[in-house]
Amino acid sequence: MNLKRSLILFCLIFFVFISNAQNKQVLISAEYKNATIREFVSDLEQKTDYRFYYDALQFDSLRVTLSAKDDSVSSIIKKAFLNTKFRFAIDLKHNVFLTKDLEIFASLPYGIFDSERDSLKWKGQQEILALADLSAAEVQSVQSSALSNKIVQIGNKNAPQKSGNISLAGYVRDAKTGTPVTGAAVFIEQPRIGTYTDQFGYYSLALPRGPHVLNIKALGIIDLKRPIILYSEGKLDIDIQSQVLSLKEVIISAESSANVRNVQMGVQKLSISSIKQVPVAFGEADIMKVMLTLPGVKSVGEAGNGFNVRGGAVDQNLIQFDDLTIYNPSHFFGFFSAFNPDVVKDVELYKSSIPSRFGGRLASVLDVNSRDGNNKKLSGKAGIGLLTGRINLEGPIIKDRTSFIMGARTTYSNWILKLLPDDSGYKNSKAAFYDMNLRISHKINDKNSLYISGYLSDDNSNLGGDTTFTYSNKNLSLKWKHIFSNKLTGLVVGGFSRYQYDNQSDQNPVNAYKMAFDINQANFKTDFNYYLSPKHTIDFGLSSIRYQLHPGTYLPLGSRSLVVSNVLQTEQAIESAAYLGDRFDLTDKLSLDLGVRYSMFNYLGPKSVNQYLPGLPVEPGNSTGSTNYQKGELVKTYHGPEMRFSGRYQFTDALSVKAAYNTLRQYIHLLTNSTAISPTDIWKLSDPNIKPQYGDQFSLGLYRNFKNNTVELSVEGYYKRLKDYLDYKSGASLIMNHHIETDVLNTKGKAYGVEFLIKKPVGKLNGWIGYTYSRTLLKTDDPTVGQLINRGNYYPANFDKPNDLTLVGNYRFSHRFSASFNATYSTGRPITVPVGKYYYAGSLRASYSDRNALRAPDYFRTDFSVNIEGNHKIHQLTHSSWTIGVYNLTGRDNAYSTYFISQKGVIRGYQLSIFGNAIPFVNYNIRF
Repeated sequence: MNLKRSLILFCLIFFVFISNAQNKQVLISAEYKNATIREFVSDLEQKTDYRFYYDALQFDSLRVTLSAKDDSVSSIIKKAFLNTKFRFAIDLKHNVFLTKDLEIFASLPYGIFDSERDSLKWKGQQEILALADLSAAEVQSVQSSALSNKIVQIGNKNAPQKSGNISLAGYVRDAKTGTPVTGAAVFIEQPRIGTYTDQFGYYSLALPRGPHVLNIKALGIIDLKRPIILYSEGKLDIDIQSQVLSLKEVIISAESSANVRNVQMGVQKLSISSIKQVPVAFGEADIMKVMLTLPGVKSVGEAGNGFNVRGGAVDQNLIQFDDLTIYNPSHFFGFFSAFNPDVVKDVELYKSSIPSRFGGRLASVLDVNSRDGNNKKLSGKAGIGLLTGRINLEGPIIKDRTSFIMGARTTYSNWILKLLPDDSGYKNSKAAFYDMNLRISHKINDKNSLYISGYLSDDNSNLGGDTTFTYSNKNLSLKWKHIFSNKLTGLVVGGFSRYQYDNQSDQNPVNAYKMAFDINQANFKTDFNYYLSPKHTIDFGLSSIRYQLHPGTYLPLGSRSLVVSNVLQTEQAIESAAYLGDRFDLTDKLSLDLGVRYSMFNYLGPKSVNQYLPGLPVEPGNSTGSTNYQKGELVKTYHGPEMRFSGRYQFTDALSVKAAYNTLRQYIHLLTNSTAISPTDIWKLSDPNIKPQYGDQFSLGLYRNFKNNTVELSVEGYYKRLKDYLDYKSGASLIMNHHIETDVLNTKGKAYGVEFLIKKPVGKLNGWIGYTYSRTLLKTDDPTVGQLINRGNYYPANFDKPNDLTLVGNYRFSHRFSASFNATYSTGRPITVPVGKYYYAGSLRASYSDRNALRAPDYFRTDFSVNIEGNHKIHQLTHSSWTIGVYNLTGRDNAYSTYFISQKGVIRGYQLSIFGNAIPFVNYNIRF
């Protein structure tokens, strides 16, 4: 008996010894110099009990050079595969599987069986010996490497088990700079649950309790997988690495199929890298000009600093920079954008499914956000071109907690204006502008963050005449982001915007004058996001805007001026709104986004309001006097609901259809004699005599991706109805008019069209082709308005251009050399021309056609540029690049406007072109 017990004890000790020996990690030393895969594998197999399995043909290009001392097999293979596409997996029996461009797991994940899932006995402490992410950036990062190879336990393991999902939230940030990553997809595959990070890099998910593999994907970053075990509610911040794409590599990310999956339609998002590739006038990267290459977005011409979206006027676009309104988004009469691309993080254009948190405009929302500064180290960029120079700095104030980014641009264009010939009329012209941006981001704690953003721009120009034009934007905003819980987040924004212009002439001291206008806007809003479940995400909030306008002052300039002072009454109003939206999935294929916004507009005193006889045209002869209102007294209230609906049905991963319906109200109007924003424009609030604009839009779209989501095709059709859009009577006077309501007309209209977009966002050759067919027609048929335009029939709007075709292409020859091409064609815009002449009161007069009955010549332009990067060495002080190109390569003389002058009894027509020749440009950029 004792012998039996001894034998049993001996066997137990032997098996324990063998088991410990097998579990003990084998450390070896090895040295390889330009070794082939066969030599490398054979050596490891001789020194260990590991066995390798691989396809030799896939590894014929691999050469291994490394030295290892007392290192594990796993670590040696990682070093051998560093900066390559080769991957490996090791199972518990020391079998090693080598692959190329393919991720495999050596065993089934724990929790796949019911018994494991119920007991929660997962191996949370053990290192995962499955596929490791062997990117160079992750190997360099100890934290990232650890997370890639180990299960991350989240929450309290001993927390009581509850039915339903558990919330997980956190931030996705760039590992090098600490800046948030916007629009990154964070999801699990089974079941398919996912979300996107917001503008602060924040995400929130509700997942089943247990083990998951969290995927993080976005363009320009290394795709990450994070094995996690979710026990209870918790937080997981993720640092990602940016990626330099190799020439033959095609990266498929979650964002590449977002056009098919997203519920919203008519949304365009452009990255700063793609914006900088499109050649524009003078080589300055321009956000506004690149937006014009998108289908459904148009402009009246090269000097037009506004844009028209789906039949909307330029004032029907809400342009926001860090949640504050920009009223004039350009410099130098539209030649340059007001946004410095070096400080911008992202640009989104909503032209159909406008989220319920936005309101106040009928056509579109252009949402521009500045980026956070680098919170790791000080860095910067600078650039110099033929006409402009720019610089920006960023860095930490308190490392990992407080950062800043500051940018500035200016022009030195006077030297080129002096080169113009004496007979051009612009010999003594002057033009100057500058803009400055500052953003400070501060993390108070894990639940609270503050953001301060300031923007200042100023233009001062005199184009050879006797008038100097000065206009400026001033914006300041303060944001507070608070995380109430993993499911509920809130954003509170307060700010101030001011746009003003000041035009003056002092050439003749007797007639010297100064004319000014300004609009001041104080904002306050709250936005809340509640992640109810994987199927429901609820948005809600409040907003309020207080307007104060000084519509115009006309004052003498200097003591010798005989100009009579003229001042228009100040206008004040409050626009408020509340909104509620719900994004939910009815099924895996059908998703809806429903929202309602209720807006209210209160026009306030002090104000003297002109009164007119009811039922008769609003004309000075029908005035019955005026009514005076005291300061703060309510003059007029407009209000009403705005509905937002969009739906998506996804047939396959690469095919979906979407539909949308929006209603919107606009309480502020732009009064202008031109088709684009100019420094003499006046913004006018709705009042008892001028009604708010109202519009609704129906949209339907088809979305299809090809070749593994590397080619995107979309077709969208829309029909829009307009009501109470402002047009003008013939001969209307808009400047310094004390009864402007007598010179404007409330019209109704319709806009319809179809937009085609083919986009290839990745690869050596990338770009897009967009085509739009659209019409915008207006009509005035109310007999009480007096004079009818075109006898009450429909007529084209000033910006109606039926056909628009744009091609944007980029080809990257290498990491250092690339070329960009841009071609644009559009129908000429409508014009009104003299068609005859007659004598009246002894004078010869012109007889004009119906309004906008004819068209200017069609527009066509091609641009080309070459981008030359410096070397890509990591350890050097600065990195430089050059951009060289030609704007209007064919030198086409495109008409911006036409006008007619009577000379000696003959009416002569003239055509104004902004660029009648090819314009070469060169820019030098440096990054440090």
